[in-house]
Parts: sequence; C-alpha cells; structure tokens
Amino acid sequence: MGALGVAGLCALGMVLVWVAAELVPAVHVKDAVALHDFTLLSRPGVDWLANFLLDLLDTPVFVLWGVALVAYALARERPRVALAVAAVMTLAPLTSELLKPLLAHSHAHVGRVHIGPASWPSGHSTAALALVLSAVLVAPPRRRALVACTGGVYVLAVGVALLILAWHMPSDVLGGYLVAALWAALAVAALRATERGRPARASVSRVPA
Repeated sequence: MGALGVAGLCALGMVLVWVAAELVPAVHVKDAVALHDFTLLSRPGVDWLANFLLDLLDTPVFVLWGVALVAYALARERPRVALAVAAVMTLAPLTSELLKPLLAHSHAHVGRVHIGPASWPSGHSTAALALVLSAVLVAPPRRRALVACTGGVYVLAVGVALLILAWHMPSDVLGGYLVAALWAALAVAALRATERGRPARASVSRVPA
C-alpha cells in the first residue's frame, strides 16, 4: 500500500473513531470507563513523570524540536525532507486544534473524572507522533529503526500520561495519533512524487539543444 493509501486509511480511521465515541452508546461509556481505570494509576511519582513527558511537548519546546529537525535535514542537504518535516509539525497540531471546537461533544464520565466537550483529537498525542515521525524522516537509514522504536515508546508513554492525568479520553488520544499519521503519510507521498520527478527533469536538461 502506498503513502496515499495510508493517508486514506488514517482519514477513515479518524471518522470511525469520532463516530464511535460520539454516536455508539457502548463505546461512549467504555471510553469513560477506560479513562477512569487509567486514573487509578495516579501517584505522586507517576504524575510527576507524566507531566515531565507532556512538558516536552509544550509549544516553545515543540517549536525547538521542529527547528532542530529542519536544521538537521538542511545540514544533510535534504531540503525536501526539511520542508516535509516543517509541514507535518505545523499542520498536524494545527489540524487538531481546529477540529476540537468543530467536533466538540459531551463525554460520559465515571466517578469524578470528567473531560470537557472540546477535547477530540488530543493535541498532545498529535504533537508526540508528529515529532517522532518527523524524526524518522530525517534520521539516517541505518538509524531509522532505533529512532522509530525509541519514539514509539515515547508516543505510547505520552498517551498513557494523558489518561492517567485525565487530560483526555482514550478516543481523543487515538484521534490525535491518526491526525499525525495522516499528515506524515501525505508528506511521504509528496516526497516520493518529487523524487520520481527529479530524474525526468534531469534527463530533459541533458538533451542537447
């Protein structure tokens, strides 16, 4: 399956997750039950670690991560990758912030745990996966597996942190992952399209006048 196919699946997944969390009563309730169960893991030490992981995605820090990745791509003479990273790390979080008020809906709640309506998708889970996928894009081929595995652990830890601290519903976290994956897939599709176009332009330039 190509990158555009992955992007299409991500878009479909976003629709299905939101519809299920909003319109399917059983999922609506299980979403709240799962959140409540995660909050039971809350402890002072656990909460400190969860907040630390999320602090790494605060806007100023996130911008610094983005600048560093773009600079690294440019230093390796990969301007298209630098542009792709800038696009993913800008458009994915922006998409999540725009969708929150548009798709706001009430949540079921268990016990004292309650999440406000404008929470889908999670901006933090979007930012976490956008950051990791961008890092994979700029990483040297021999290091990509390591970056992907390490980043995957961080992304999952961020998702768990959001639930333990009761910042988001599980469906919000999953929605954020899908938004980031959608933009990363579109960026990869664009990169592949430009790479296919380069040989054609090069061959034209070599044709004698």
